[in-house]
Amino acid sequence: MEAVLRKEIIVTKASCRVFMVFAFTILTALGAFVRIPLPFTPVPITLQTFFVLLGAALLGSNLGAITQLNYILLGFLGVPLFTGAGSGAAYLLGPTGGYLAGFVLASFFVARSIKYAQDKICSVFALLCLGDLILLVCGAIWLKFLFGYSLAKALFIGLMPFIPGDLLKALLAASIYLKLKTRFKEIL
Repeated sequence: MEAVLRKEIIVTKASCRVFMVFAFTILTALGAFVRIPLPFTPVPITLQTFFVLLGAALLGSNLGAITQLNYILLGFLGVPLFTGAGSGAAYLLGPTGGYLAGFVLASFFVARSIKYAQDKICSVFALLCLGDLILLVCGAIWLKFLFGYSLAKALFIGLMPFIPGDLLKALLAASIYLKLKTRFKEIL
């Protein structure tokens, strides 16, 4: 029985990469459905940033960004993956559009930079926080231009409310990354 449990289901690295890209695409979509609306901002708190950061760290160089591009493309094509089961081109131009662009940029940054992080929780956590900051700044800047807010107001409603939860998500993602990174290097 133990031999059966240790048997690899996906045998080639290429098929494993495709599987993991789609797995993290789905996880990002599921993270959109864990949603806490805030009364003072059009952007809800979601679990998406957790999966964006973790996926980028685990999948590495290009696969992290490809995962988020895949997520955005599927939503653009009409699959209801975005927060509130939204989809389509109009959704990309709405209040969360900047955050979606930030998913790609943050994934690319984290995936490219993770190899420089030491195998210490502090350095991985700091890197994931920087990636998250990129994501949040993209969203806040988009809100500034979309609604004509001042920079201070855009940062107040588009960045500040998300920092406490995103710090927790980055810490959790860093912990999981350090536990799984060796296995992911073997299979990818």
